[in-house]
Amino acid sequence: MPTPERGVLIDAFLARAGWAGAARVVLAGDASNRRYDRLTDPAAGASAVLMDAPPETGEDVRPFVRIARHLRGLGLSAPEILAEDADRGLLLLEDLGDALYARAIAADPGLETPLYECAIDLLAELHRHPAPADLAAYDPATMAPLGALPFDWYLPAVAAAAPGEKQAFQAELETILARYCDDTSVLAQRDYHAENLIWLPGRAGIARVGLLDFQDGMAGHPAYDLVSLLEDARRDVPAALQQAMIARYIAATGVGRAAFAAAYACLGAQRNLRILGVFARLCIRDGKPHYVDLMPRVWDHLQHDLAHPALAGLRERVARLIPAPDAEIRERIKARCPTTPKP
Repeated sequence: MPTPERGVLIDAFLARAGWAGAARVVLAGDASNRRYDRLTDPAAGASAVLMDAPPETGEDVRPFVRIARHLRGLGLSAPEILAEDADRGLLLLEDLGDALYARAIAADPGLETPLYECAIDLLAELHRHPAPADLAAYDPATMAPLGALPFDWYLPAVAAAAPGEKQAFQAELETILARYCDDTSVLAQRDYHAENLIWLPGRAGIARVGLLDFQDGMAGHPAYDLVSLLEDARRDVPAALQQAMIARYIAATGVGRAAFAAAYACLGAQRNLRILGVFARLCIRDGKPHYVDLMPRVWDHLQHDLAHPALAGLRERVARLIPAPDAEIRERIKARCPTTPKP
């Protein structure tokens, strides 16, 4: 819950935006310090979403605003910014509804293929445009330390790595990424998956895909968001569907199949290693143990990526240094979780 002082700031912001009398209901949060409320104005029959991102917790709404306007300028369905107070970390956003891809598919499994096809078509179109000039690059030098996060959070709870192993692991990963993934030409949203995409069937074409949680976007490789979508940490995407969607993207963009497959595997390995470390951190530091239960799926994705010949050296290091998150290891990580989870 917001502090009383922050509550006063929020009330004043909503009053300035013309939403002072709106009813508010908390929406599900995410892994960050942001909070979301749905606002409903019964008199006007309208709704909106309040993003509360306190700057004192390290949050900054400005990247969200910049990327949202870029995406909307391309005709894509990012939320419209209805009101903003960036200095205080407050945004009032268009309400895109509750039909997250994960929920829509669970309610009607027949939607799975067409929804993923539309999400792939959106990426193909987005990647026809260069990344915004002011975005930082998600390049090998940036990605490699993040791929070594298991050494900071996962391994300390389960095993001891010899001195120097993290540095050698990170150097190996950076070498691989520089060889196969040295491309930062497009906007990589970096969290493009079924719980951040909303199905908007009333719209047309790729505008039917509502976009959320893209504030950490950077200038990155075209394969990165495909990996995020198809190697989903939160739901199983059938292997046949994964392959069909990769083929759909390649056909739509004309990228070379072999080079793209190598980049996809390398980025997938980096991403899944990072997620393994992040999920351990969310438990140990932030009091959010439920992320630990997602680790086996992430591990399976990692093993699939490491099977690519381009990753032979990294595969050996992972096998030697990082144990699989079996039930015993997951319990050991959870045992380090604070007793009172953070909201």
